[in-house]
Amino acid sequence: METERRIVVGIEGSGGAKSALRWALREAEFRHAAIEVVTAYSATRVPIAPDVNYVPFDLGDIRDEVTRLQADVVAEVLAELDDSAVEIRYTVVEGRPADSLISAATGADMLVVGSRGGGGFRGLLLGSVSQQIAHHATCPVVIVRPDLIQPDPTE
Repeated sequence: METERRIVVGIEGSGGAKSALRWALREAEFRHAAIEVVTAYSATRVPIAPDVNYVPFDLGDIRDEVTRLQADVVAEVLAELDDSAVEIRYTVVEGRPADSLISAATGADMLVVGSRGGGGFRGLLLGSVSQQIAHHATCPVVIVRPDLIQPDPTE
């Protein structure tokens, strides 16, 4: 009995995440694996008025927006590639990005992320999420730099 091959890709809309997804799609074709795109978000609290305390955003709205962002990123990357036949699954989860990705990648063949996402200091070589998953993931981790030209592994 053959077990399913699965590559988990963390995306949040940055150029690094798009590069990671491009790389993972090529690798999935080569390995005959499915892609699981994972996007994590956190509940955010905002002030509603100067004299009023902070209140949380409507989580349904946040989840809908994150789901839409995820679908848009995947569609944009797929439009750049020639007829990718890779199965893509979509996962949106509330939680810290590193913890969520590590959890989603349990039992996966690999976990792929961009080297830096949408936050943090520009001078860092690795983003905090990349660094955390490199140390704590239970499967192989690939951290893709967005500035490198990525060759097709099937060539």
